[in-house]
Amino acid sequence: MEQYMRMYIIGSVGSGKTTLAKKTASAYSIPRFETDNFVWERKPGGDARNSEEKRNKLFQEAVKLEQWVIEGVHIGWTDEGLEKADRIVFLDFPSRTRTWRIINRYIKQTLMLEKANYRQTLRIFCKMFGWNRYFEETMKPEFLEKLQPYQAKTTIVKTQGELQALKGENK
Repeated sequence: MEQYMRMYIIGSVGSGKTTLAKKTASAYSIPRFETDNFVWERKPGGDARNSEEKRNKLFQEAVKLEQWVIEGVHIGWTDEGLEKADRIVFLDFPSRTRTWRIINRYIKQTLMLEKANYRQTLRIFCKMFGWNRYFEETMKPEFLEKLQPYQAKTTIVKTQGELQALKGENK
């Protein structure tokens, strides 16, 4: 992967957005942002939803930077990120792959083998399956339509082999 100054990574829960974003940001020593962290103010006692105004301000401050990796599944208020990105990566793994990853993540986070931005609960774990289905049925078609004007800078990754090839470009 050539060095992209601004990369936007999209995908459902369990698609590998955070993992790819962390590796890319680390490889190039550039800031990494999760759209969830614009939506939520992370607090020890539990997360609080930011106002739309604060969320949008935080997002706009991030995309004004010269370099960034942003990952998330939000649509609409994040359009400026798609416009400013040098490269967009849409992680479109099969639903069964994402389901397995959700289960694996829950186990690792419950055993404290992996850090989470939120307090992992059985309720959130169960919600992730619904979010995964909602992404497949509703969000994915919306994103594919939203990405039409950006085809030249968009890579859709559907298999682990394609992801490895994308990472191989990073060397």
